[in-house]
Formats: sequence, structure tokens, C-alpha cells
Amino acid sequence: MNDTPSHDSIQHDASEALAEHIRRADADGTPLRIVGGDTKAFYGRNIQDNTVESLSTREHRGITAYDPVELIVSVRAGTPLRELEDVLTANGQMLACEPPHFGPDATVGGMIATGLSGPRRPWAGSVRDFVLGTRVIMRQGSEQRFGGQVMKNVAGYDLSRLMVGAQGTLGLVTEVSMKVLPRPGATRSLRLAMSPKDALDKLAEWGRQPLPITAAAWIAGALHLRLEGGPSSVAATARRLGGDELRDDAWADLREQRLDFFNTEDPRPIWRLSLPHHTPLLEIPGTTAEADILHDWAGTQRWVRSDGDADAIRAVAGRVGGHATCWRGANGAPVETPFTPLDPVVEKYHRNLKTQLDPQGIFNPGRLYAAF
Repeated sequence: MNDTPSHDSIQHDASEALAEHIRRADADGTPLRIVGGDTKAFYGRNIQDNTVESLSTREHRGITAYDPVELIVSVRAGTPLRELEDVLTANGQMLACEPPHFGPDATVGGMIATGLSGPRRPWAGSVRDFVLGTRVIMRQGSEQRFGGQVMKNVAGYDLSRLMVGAQGTLGLVTEVSMKVLPRPGATRSLRLAMSPKDALDKLAEWGRQPLPITAAAWIAGALHLRLEGGPSSVAATARRLGGDELRDDAWADLREQRLDFFNTEDPRPIWRLSLPHHTPLLEIPGTTAEADILHDWAGTQRWVRSDGDADAIRAVAGRVGGHATCWRGANGAPVETPFTPLDPVVEKYHRNLKTQLDPQGIFNPGRLYAAF
């Protein structure tokens, strides 16, 4: 592993300043709102509390180690996500989970805190799947290291991966080590006009075949596909499937939610449904047309515009083994309970973990659930 990066990333270790801030907050019982680029601040519960102090990670930045041969990179939390991706691209590599930015100031820490992944997620894996290890400042300002720099280096509780999607409620992630992958040799995107039912049926059929599909979304009357891999395999599959050519950057538009579906002036809330593979079409309360639903991740992630009852929408997802998150409230406003309420047994484990790692409750209190 190259511990002295030769690229042009800005290096600044602010871990001691961050630790001192946390030590003071823990001693005083002062709640902290951890802030990176703030591009994903809308995701989760909106905490309005004048006693909460902001703690920015933006000064703690830089790629600390990168080994293109071993496909491993270690990077500080405040590093701009675009900066990391630029370095990887220059070496013919990528973050295969395609994390969304939602703005130019997105940071690596925000990627870890939210755990959000892009269109390639069902085929390559989620953010959590690529995390090898983390450095985390815990209560009383102690910095701990979890995991390592190889895929199989975990004994007991895998705390490094627990940090992914925890919204900063368990501690301040200061650095993360991740697996990266080579960029594909060829890419081609297709648009095939068909109904959402036909799209789901086709995807179920193609899922049993060795096709180089790495993204699939039904959008506005058509199935959009991305093929990636060797040039000959991509070309042969494109000829077989047919359809029209689609811009390759259409997937960035989907990932960054620049499509009309997300930008419309429709005042209804946007819901994100996470569903098992091969879930058929669902009747979602409050939807009035096919255009109210966008199918991503081959149908396992469905974006829905609906003013239906929240409990009813969550019940529909729950009956097929999924769950529903209110991504944005009516007219884009935050909502009190964006995430599906926890089962009492699961909530007990969450509460116990929070108590063990953050007994004073200073890290992003109430960000995930009001109870902790």
C-alpha cells in the first residue's frame, strides 16, 4: 500500500481538533450535528434544536493511501467525493457502488453516513459491501480503528460496516478504507419501449442468463439498460436485445435525481420503496398513473410520488417483505418519521448499540429515529 499518495489531493489531518471538540461535547452533554458537504441533509429526520452544535469534517481531508494494484483506497471523511472519483478514474478504476452526490460539495463521510448507492448496486454491491475498515472517533474523543484493508479481516461485531447508513449516530467516521474495481472495457446503454409489467418480466428472464447488464430502470414508458464488460460481449448483447441507443450519462442523471420525475413541481411526497427481487407490480395508495412510479435496480428500488396514507404505503411494501422511506415530504418539506418504524425487538438492539457506543447521546441525536 502506498502510504504517500502521489496525486494532487489536498491533505489535512484534523482528527485531533475533531476529537477535542467531541471530548468537550461528551463532558458537557452537548449534542452534535455532524456536517460534511451537507448535500444529503434532507435525508433523515430534520432536527431543530438550538442546543445542537455543528461539527464540520470538511477540513479533515485527503487520500491517505491508495494501491491501484490491490484495488484498495483509504481516504479521510471530509474529502470531496468528486476528488476521490477523479483520482480513481485517472487510474482506470471506480467506486462500483456509484454513490450519489446530490451536489458538488458531497464528501466521502456523507457517502458512508447515508449508505446510498447508485444504479449498479444490484450487480456490484452497496457502499457497505465495499467498506474494509474505518477510523471512528467515539465518545470521550477516542479514535478507534475497525476492520482493516482486506475483505476478510473481521472478528466479532463488524463495527466498520455498522457505520454505513448510521447517519453519524454511532460516532464520527474520520477515515474509511474501501475496495475499488476496474472500470469496464466497454459501455453501451439501450432504451426499449415497453410496459412496466413487461419490463419486470424481461428482467426476471434476463436475470437467469449471463448477460452483462449493470443497470436497469423503467422510466416513462421504457426500460433503460446499461451493458458493461468486454467490447465483444457488450456489442453482441446489444444486437440481441435491440432497442434504441441511450446516452451513457443518463445513468448519472438517474443517480443524481436530475430526471423530470424528481424535478417536477408535483407537490406530492416522494417515497423510496426497497423490495425483494422479482416483486410484481404493486398497487400503491395515492398514485394515479404509471408516471407516478420509477423502477430502478431492476425493480427492487421503486420511486413513488404519492399523497397516500403513510401507514398504507408502508403496509403495501411490508406485505411483500420490503420497506418504504419517505424521501421528501409534500412540497419537498421534511417529515417527522421518514423511515419505517422499527419492530420492537429490532429497536431494542438499536437502542442497546446506541447506548453502548454513545451513552451521552451526543452524535446526531434523533437523526434516524426520535427515540435515539
